Amino acid sequence: MAEDEVVFVGNKPVMNYVLAVVTQFNSGAKDVRIMARGRAISRAVDVAEVSRSRFLPDVRVMGIQISTETLNTDRGETNVSAIEITLGK
Repeated sequence: MAEDEVVFVGNKPVMNYVLAVVTQFNSGAKDVRIMARGRAISRAVDVAEVSRSRFLPDVRVMGIQISTETLNTDRGETNVSAIEITLGK
């Protein structure tokens, strides 16, 4: 899978990321990964569901992976939850 078929979800509005997912599929991607960490996880789930229900009815969830990543911050190491949702045709 190409690296450009990944949408990293952050603090922008949900529709910004939905547009990115729809654009990926319209440009010929077979599947798109939606990735997020920490508080953006719920936004990533919203992106996947809005993309599927409103814009891409033929796309389905191929897989969901959850993990914990260790980040080095100014206060030492911190564990952050992460999610990866794979949508595919």
